[in-house]
Amino acid sequence: MATQIGPSGRLAVLHNRPLMTLMLGHFTVDTYPGLLPVLYPLLIARFGLNLQTVGLVALAFVGTSSLSQPFFGWLADHTGTRLIGLTLVWTAAAFAGVGLAPTFAIAALLAAAAGLGSGAYHPFGALNASAVIPAPQRNVAMSIYVTGGTFGIAIGPLLGALLFSYFGMPGTVLTVFPGLLIGLWFIRHMRARPLRAGGPSVHTGPLPPVPLMPLAAVVGVMMSRSWTLYSLESFVPTWYESMGYSAAFYGPLATTIILASAIGTIGCGSLADRYGRRAVIIGALVMTIPAIVLFARYPGPVGFLTGALVGISAASTGPLTLVMAQQLMVGRAGLASGLVLGIGFVSGAIGVPITGMIADAYGMTVALEAQVLLVLATIGLALLLPSEARIRELAARSVAIEPALGTD
Repeated sequence: MATQIGPSGRLAVLHNRPLMTLMLGHFTVDTYPGLLPVLYPLLIARFGLNLQTVGLVALAFVGTSSLSQPFFGWLADHTGTRLIGLTLVWTAAAFAGVGLAPTFAIAALLAAAAGLGSGAYHPFGALNASAVIPAPQRNVAMSIYVTGGTFGIAIGPLLGALLFSYFGMPGTVLTVFPGLLIGLWFIRHMRARPLRAGGPSVHTGPLPPVPLMPLAAVVGVMMSRSWTLYSLESFVPTWYESMGYSAAFYGPLATTIILASAIGTIGCGSLADRYGRRAVIIGALVMTIPAIVLFARYPGPVGFLTGALVGISAASTGPLTLVMAQQLMVGRAGLASGLVLGIGFVSGAIGVPITGMIADAYGMTVALEAQVLLVLATIGLALLLPSEARIRELAARSVAIEPALGTD
């Protein structure tokens, strides 16, 4: 039976200062991919692109970020996370240049460079978050940390609608300030102690083998979820603009969807601590099906409601699969974070151009409804996720993790 956590226990998580600090960094670094969808209409107009081609910008950013994360996770396991502040500065500086790019190729290259900084932050942050989270609150605490990134993505469209409405594409220059300031604050106020040899999870003797089939199911579920979520986030602004809506409408709509996903993330984390991860993941997948159909078939003001339902159900399982992977890969928490956050999310980047191709050929409604087939396949895959008993068995073999990060 899953551990019961009372209300006071959940509230105590919010007073975990290292966790909240890491969540602030996660919020900042994920603001940048949140800006991309609002930038798409400007890129289309400036460079004469179609939906499939403009989706390559998402592939450049998210693909570079995702593919680099397993490496940075492995690096964090062995050398620590001293460069966590610099990753924010790098991301901000690279993204600031996207709007000044003279060609689409250079814009995509700068997006890829920004993705590299994001790719470094995510396993660094997730590794340290796992180190400061109390075991009985692991799911809800990791959900709170991940929600920092969700809020960053949610703020991105609002910030982009404001900046790009007044400054056009050169408005990306002003986006340097959040990452620069928070990154410098990290460098000044946060200290990362060197991790002990072998990573922060000290395991006596040889590391146990990784259960490949359960891990493949975990990564597969994350891949499917990210495809659906990235497709929705990427094309809502362009879809609504094609129907005659302005940025003043679709910017808040995109933010509503993402904020709803933050609520779902924390809610599912709390439920998973009570009832188990696998049951919560399968329940969220089932809820996603009617939400997607309603959102695709009934665009307009009602999209704020149906889009919120999609957000609540589609993004809520990410932290649960992250915790599963960390516990399955005993002694390799950084690498596990890189695999789930990296390889898992890269399918979202690959899926965006595919969704765009379907939308170009058959319309956005059909492209979004096609996600239902993906969800149905994912429900079958979720049945292969490791049981709570298996997770507890592996977790019992892990030693306590000493926090690798503190605050001044």
